Amino acid sequence: MFYENRRVLVTGGTGFVGIHFVRELLKRGARVVVPVHRRPFPVEDEAVETVPADLTMEDDCIRACEGVDFVFHAAGAVSAAATTVANPSSSIVTNLILTARMLEAAWSQRVKRMLIFSSGTTAYPAFDHPVKEEEMWEGPPPPVYFGYGWMRRYLELLGQFVASKSPIQIAICRPTAVYGRHDNFDPQAGHVIPALIRRALAREDPFVVWGTGEEVRDFLHVTDLVRGCLLLLERHAVCEPVNIGCGKPSTIKEIVGTILRLTRHQDARVLFDASKPTTIPYRAVSTAKAERVLGFVPQTSLEEGLRDTVEWYGRTVAKMTEIQTGE
Repeated sequence: MFYENRRVLVTGGTGFVGIHFVRELLKRGARVVVPVHRRPFPVEDEAVETVPADLTMEDDCIRACEGVDFVFHAAGAVSAAATTVANPSSSIVTNLILTARMLEAAWSQRVKRMLIFSSGTTAYPAFDHPVKEEEMWEGPPPPVYFGYGWMRRYLELLGQFVASKSPIQIAICRPTAVYGRHDNFDPQAGHVIPALIRRALAREDPFVVWGTGEEVRDFLHVTDLVRGCLLLLERHAVCEPVNIGCGKPSTIKEIVGTILRLTRHQDARVLFDASKPTTIPYRAVSTAKAERVLGFVPQTSLEEGLRDTVEWYGRTVAKMTEIQTGE
């Protein structure tokens, strides 16, 4: 197996996507290294090595990369739609610094392969069809994603520069909207699916949703993202971007209806408020290249993924309530 006995660094390994990388790599026999800064690492396994590190610091990045074969760079700052509209410079600057530092450290420590993330949501121009990889540069990102989208594009170019000047083989993933267990359910920072699940389980009524409900998105379960990325690093680390998405777009109205049904809150009065700010009306990606080059086809249906996420979050809330009340 490709990852067996390989020493693999997962930046962001204490976060949403990173935790899933760690667990899948362990299943495949890898020896996993996780940098730990502010957030504790929740996985206990003797095959995991934690390294205290602030990845904005050059020396910490170098220390984390020592003796590493592969890097999955999943660390970064993400913004909810409402804050992305305002183009906060903090998340843009953080992502630039983290990725630049990690690419430099991987280069100096002779890491063999590294995967970095671009974006299949914010970096593409505004199209009304499933967008292909080669269409990235046919126009600028939509104005609502101006800062964040250009930042993701620049990270691709930075990866291409490092690959052209060093022996590192770099894989570039353009993911769509990812959801699943361990997602961010914070009211101020959560994306659309965790926000809807949290509010549905809180029994909000009326259930107000920003936008018309006809907005189209490609939602990908996190386990499919991780599986696609592992294939990408193994089979296509040639600095050529690949969309990793579901390939079956859904409307926000469909997502809302499914979540309300799964949370047994389907009697709520749903109000779509088109006066509130949203991002773009349509975003879907073509996954033909991922299937052709990687043999990647998503395995988790939207229904299955949402059910699992709802049940996991429900158990998590119940456990937290039990701890807080001492019951």
